[in-house]
Amino acid sequence: MKLLNKRNIIILLILLAAAFPFVIQNQYYLHILTLAFIWTIAVYGLNLLAGYTGYLSLAHGGFFAIGAYALGLLTVKAGFSFWMAFLLAPLITMIIGLVVGLFALRTKEHFFAIYTLCVGYIIYLVIDKWESLTEGVRGLIGIPAPEAIGPISFTSPISQYYFALVVFLLVVLVIYRIIHSLTGRTFIAIRNSEELALSLGISTKKNKLLSFVLSTFFAGLAGAMYAGFIRFIGPEIAYTTITFDLLTYMIVGGIGTFAGPIVGTFLIVLLSQNLQFLQDYRMLIFGPLLTLLIIFSPRGIVGFILMQYANWKTKKKVITSKGHVKEG
Repeated sequence: MKLLNKRNIIILLILLAAAFPFVIQNQYYLHILTLAFIWTIAVYGLNLLAGYTGYLSLAHGGFFAIGAYALGLLTVKAGFSFWMAFLLAPLITMIIGLVVGLFALRTKEHFFAIYTLCVGYIIYLVIDKWESLTEGVRGLIGIPAPEAIGPISFTSPISQYYFALVVFLLVVLVIYRIIHSLTGRTFIAIRNSEELALSLGISTKKNKLLSFVLSTFFAGLAGAMYAGFIRFIGPEIAYTTITFDLLTYMIVGGIGTFAGPIVGTFLIVLLSQNLQFLQDYRMLIFGPLLTLLIIFSPRGIVGFILMQYANWKTKKKVITSKGHVKEG
């Protein structure tokens, strides 16, 4: 029995994540990793649409902000409990995503990307200018932390870390089930050739819309978690830079790969924190590295590893088959 099989590696990583607060008793690192879990959830939504369906949405940061503001407005202004608002926020985001998707998916390729970029900017303008609702540049202050569930409190950094970890693991499980289901294979068929998918009787419009709506749901969920964790939000979370940050995480990790969002997000978030002393000059490092990665490994780090592993297995089979022929 091989110790380093996929299942054992996953179990080991989960155990390491669960033990981290006890091994590294540093609240700063807990804060950074909690944010990394939240960003990864948003990246999974983007990867489901761009990586598996082939449609790049540049409004993803906007939907992240909708989820955050939905939770903030429901708790601060409407008086909802945190958990009720937390359930409603991604659903509200998904409904808005459905309306946007009905129009956006009439376009294709770069036209779709440009359309969604405009939608993302409109979301930012609405949040920034509608001061009577969103408080504009002042932002929403006093967003409550999750209420206690029985003896379980969510006020300490450790409890917030575990809350983000549990939601993150649930999202990973759901995404895994989606991409390995018939629906996931349908998304991949549309990405590979929409015309061929149509000829096979696949309803591409319905499946593209489903992928888009699911991506907005995960963006809204991540946004709601972010608002509950930071407890203050402003219009800047809807700006296009958030979308491009999420896009960078996805490309570096591996677009269209299952582990890519985790690898890319955690790698860049941790590197960014370690390069804080460079401040605005960080992009002088990330820019060339990202360019080289896109040139030499378009499917990112995970895609490169998978390709090398596939090549190794192919060579191994060839060597094995030659050995059998010589023995015969």
